[in-house]
Amino acid sequence: MADVIEAGAVRENAPPPAAPTRRRGATERGNRATPYLFLAPYLILFGVFGLAPILFGLWISLHQWDLQLPNRPFTGLGNYRDLFSSESAIYGDWWSSVRATGIFTLFSVPLLVVIPLGLALLLNRSFPGRTFFRAAFFAPYVLGVAVIGLLWRFLLDANLGLVNRLLGVAGLPSDTPWVTDVPWAWVSLVGVTVWWTCGFNAVIYLAGLQDIPAELYEAAKVDGAGAWDRFRHVTIPGLRPVMLFVFTTTILASANVFGQAFLITQGAPGEQTRTVVWRIVDEGLRDYDAGRAAAMSVFFALMLAVVSVVNFRLFRYRED
Repeated sequence: MADVIEAGAVRENAPPPAAPTRRRGATERGNRATPYLFLAPYLILFGVFGLAPILFGLWISLHQWDLQLPNRPFTGLGNYRDLFSSESAIYGDWWSSVRATGIFTLFSVPLLVVIPLGLALLLNRSFPGRTFFRAAFFAPYVLGVAVIGLLWRFLLDANLGLVNRLLGVAGLPSDTPWVTDVPWAWVSLVGVTVWWTCGFNAVIYLAGLQDIPAELYEAAKVDGAGAWDRFRHVTIPGLRPVMLFVFTTTILASANVFGQAFLITQGAPGEQTRTVVWRIVDEGLRDYDAGRAAAMSVFFALMLAVVSVVNFRLFRYRED
């Protein structure tokens, strides 16, 4: 009887049988592969439509890639040197387009950061018709650039446009060259762009405002903070990640402006409102020089990447 009890105790204290090593290893490999299987569709699409065109564009920029000629000799960094050589045929036009893009970005970005913030602060309050005004400010953004460009081209026409006609009725100058002379051409491009896109940034700000806890505002009121103090010490810190997103995307969008200038001012006066993207399109599709157009695109992309990195560093420094 004692032998039976002792044998039972031994069986109870014995470790459970180990699972087969092969099955455990296959399960672990399957678990490690699962995330990559979910990522595979995106990685394939990114590789085909994102990474491959980038690499191909870099390859083209290193060649004299004339679309009308069968031979495309390798030139190395020759296309990039042409962007900085005053003796190059494209030097003047290229830097003129960079200047035009810089002017537009310099004046449009502050307005597209500040005005939508003010709209969001107003639309975040409770008042009758708030939903209507939210939709009204966002509505222009759903229109395409072709619609916006053609619409404002007619409205801003110096002779037949409704804007000059209304100014004349109000007793103001009615012959302002909104689309044919500077600085009015820049006023038109920046004003139309702000009217068109500020609703999108306002919606982004509005979403950020609704994520700020109401308890922070209540605590600030209890401490005696006024409206301006609450804005500085509660609203701005709470919106800092949203402001980083808005500021960065607005810079990138403004730097890539093309449709407004192409349709509203048509580059006038002369080519003073011809932007970088327009210059790249002309070089590649009108002059059939894909090599130089690719070099312009790569260099411009590097410029925007540097601006974005600096922007992120500045915002991170403020957070620290």
